[in-house]
Amino acid sequence: MDQANIVIIGGGVVGCAIARAAAERWNDVFLLEQMPKLGMVASSRNSGVIHSGLYYTPGSLKARLCVRGNRLTYEFCAAHNVAHRNTGKLIVATTPKEEAELAGLIELGRKNSVEGLEIVDRAAIRAREPHIEGRAAILVPSTGLVVSEDLVKAYARLAAERGASIVTHAKVERLEPGPQSVRVFSAAGEIEARCLVNTAGLFADDVAALLGSSLAKHRIYPVRGEYCELVRAKLDLVRALVYPLPHPDGLSLGAHLTKTLWGSVLVGPTARYVQDKNDYEHHRLPVEDFANMAKAMLPEITAADLVPAYSGIRAKLTPPGEKGLRDFIITRDPDIPCAVQLIGIDSPGLTSALAIAEHVTQLIAGILG
Repeated sequence: MDQANIVIIGGGVVGCAIARAAAERWNDVFLLEQMPKLGMVASSRNSGVIHSGLYYTPGSLKARLCVRGNRLTYEFCAAHNVAHRNTGKLIVATTPKEEAELAGLIELGRKNSVEGLEIVDRAAIRAREPHIEGRAAILVPSTGLVVSEDLVKAYARLAAERGASIVTHAKVERLEPGPQSVRVFSAAGEIEARCLVNTAGLFADDVAALLGSSLAKHRIYPVRGEYCELVRAKLDLVRALVYPLPHPDGLSLGAHLTKTLWGSVLVGPTARYVQDKNDYEHHRLPVEDFANMAKAMLPEITAADLVPAYSGIRAKLTPPGEKGLRDFIITRDPDIPCAVQLIGIDSPGLTSALAIAEHVTQLIAGILG
């Protein structure tokens, strides 16, 4: 059986960022990913937005790690030639009720130390986005875009350059925790780890259950988000990033308009609970639904302007029927002292990845010294 200081389960953006950070301090770091390639699940099935940290409860992990991760992500992308752009975004109010809610949202962002927020009027909206209709909007200058697949690859490449072993096709089948280590049995072989880090994303609760951890009580509820995209002739309808106000029940930030770095325009994602963590396509919504969602902000849009695009699945901790955003769970396991658990890492996980990695390496240091 191979020996390792650290075994990281899950090769998404967060797992790869942690592998990079861990490999800078320790040798014998292994990352195990069950899929054929890294970042094939939530990490590459999203809008690629670098979030500001505006929406989250002040003092929460989501707020703190997103705000720090925002700066770190821009710095990393610039230093390592990862395609990105600081576009800014508009959060648009289309009704009097929504307009009244902007003040509370902007105050929340300021409590989270999000810089440069301002409320702009209809003329300013039109100056930035000539086809967007709104009574007023919050301008969020720190929001931007990144090619998420390239970001995952960059983290993984740097981890490997620092000596980390990145193993795909390595689904974890069994875990045997001991007093000072965990035996990891995967499709790629067996490893004994002095520290185990669970970054399995949608399957993090399953990994916690394999460990026999009480943290497995935090169940992940898969929420599918679907996208459409504008046909080529309509790409000039959107210039950058345009958001509605967040979904009232906290399930999502709302179906938004995204001009990607490669020039397409996405409409979405939607938010709908599904039973199967691998159900990306069953009962997809018709394009008419996407046109109706976008019409308040983009009156010109019709169903004929849209074609179906990809979908992704969020690792939500909020069960159906419950309102509000739940925070990330990032902690040393109370039952297995040599394990670190990350459960419910949904949005803004992409933006927060480097800040999460900093946080997790401190937890690892408490185990390995």
